[in-house]
Amino acid sequence: MYMPLVGKAAPDFDMLSTKNMETLDEHVKLSDYKGKWLVFFFYPADFTFVCPTEIIAMNDRLQEFKDLDAEVLGASTDSVHSHKAWINTPKTENGLGGLDYPLAADFTKTVARSYDVLVEEEGTALRGLFIIDPEGILRYQVVHDMNIGRSVDETLRVLEALQAGGLCPANWKPGQKLLEV
Repeated sequence: MYMPLVGKAAPDFDMLSTKNMETLDEHVKLSDYKGKWLVFFFYPADFTFVCPTEIIAMNDRLQEFKDLDAEVLGASTDSVHSHKAWINTPKTENGLGGLDYPLAADFTKTVARSYDVLVEEEGTALRGLFIIDPEGILRYQVVHDMNIGRSVDETLRVLEALQAGGLCPANWKPGQKLLEV
């Protein structure tokens, strides 16, 4: 059963990650991001077809997220060793060709389950994207089918709308006026 998480404390997590590509022993925890915005997303699996397009697109725009005081973290139910192999595989061979933000390994599937994106029968996660504010409150979530890649433009727009601190009308863009009540 789907449970909306928006407006509540984001589910806590502690996962191995690619933060240290040499040892693969560095964990990422929700508490690591306290005081910053976090764009946290799940993708179905390493070495697939749509997933690298999203992960690379986020990486290409990483500085824009950083300029908004936001960190980016990707996760799947693959192992941290699979993540490392994928990161080190050239783009021409369906790899990521390097990455400037970490991928987390939800190998136990507990985090995907707590964010309500786990497809139990397959052991993989749907495409879920979550924006968590500096206090750890989940402010935005979108979950959709595995076959459709997400828009980095829309993710940045929503992040800026959340940071604007007011009422943003449909199709609002950064720099536009907020609604007055």
